[in-house]
Amino acid sequence: MSGSVASASENPAYPVSVVGTQARDWFVLLKPRVISLVVFTGAAGLAMAPGHLNPVIAAISILCICMASGAAGAINMWYDRDIDAVMKRTATRPIPDGRMRPDEVLGFGIGLSVASVILMWLATNALAAGILAFSIFFYAVVYTMWLKRSTPQNIVIGGAAGAFPPMIGWAAATGSLTVLPIVMFGIIFLWTPPHFWSLSLYACKDYGRAGIPMLPVVRGARHTRWQILWYTIILMAVTLVPSAMHLAGWLYTLTATVLGLGFIYRAIGVLRDRQDAQGVSQTGDLPARKAFRYSLAYLFLLFCGMLADHFLIMQ
Repeated sequence: MSGSVASASENPAYPVSVVGTQARDWFVLLKPRVISLVVFTGAAGLAMAPGHLNPVIAAISILCICMASGAAGAINMWYDRDIDAVMKRTATRPIPDGRMRPDEVLGFGIGLSVASVILMWLATNALAAGILAFSIFFYAVVYTMWLKRSTPQNIVIGGAAGAFPPMIGWAAATGSLTVLPIVMFGIIFLWTPPHFWSLSLYACKDYGRAGIPMLPVVRGARHTRWQILWYTIILMAVTLVPSAMHLAGWLYTLTATVLGLGFIYRAIGVLRDRQDAQGVSQTGDLPARKAFRYSLAYLFLLFCGMLADHFLIMQ
């Protein structure tokens, strides 16, 4: 490795900056912005599980979730390299931009997948490793290779892929599953459609060029706006299930209620956005962008409230 860097720096046709770019490209393959929420929700499941987990084992478990998420992202970039090339927001990714070869990206994704599952199994238990392996398979194969290009319900069903981390964290700590991690799964599962549909409303042309049957492309923007509102209402109801089952205290209940009402407010703003006869926004899609950004903060703050309630109220 050091020899290749030295030769690159001595060769004017291969600027030093390219070496740095290559290193950054490996990081980009992991989809770091996606990983941050995945790891956080997985860590939440780990932290809220009963009993005590050795800090080193806990750190390894979180590392495995991080590795698995990145591996699935790399495989996704390998498979989607054709549509990434025609979408404005993905055209500069390493493969479509010509900075990396597809075969090396696929090898990286598969190698990281196998390593994360084996390490999780050795460090924790078979259940956690099994759910981790299934989550990689679900995102890389079920969602990326099947659902994404075949149905407008791709995000609805495919949302399960990003909802597994709390279950993985809980299983890593206990070797079993109970109601709470399953409810946490359900929250993320129901959060995914309004989150991604808000994005797809203002990235609709990109998806249309790539031939991806996202809901706004297939059913139109007006239908998508209504779906965002309905899913957001259902999401708020499900976030209150832990309170109804006495699995959470007043702090979480207050957090879920305030954040849920805020999300519904954003969804109503998307629905009331001035539209033409085809349901296309006449205000620059600002409400959809605001809803998308709010959804990111929403999930993070909701799980923060869940953690704070668990450690300050319920214990």
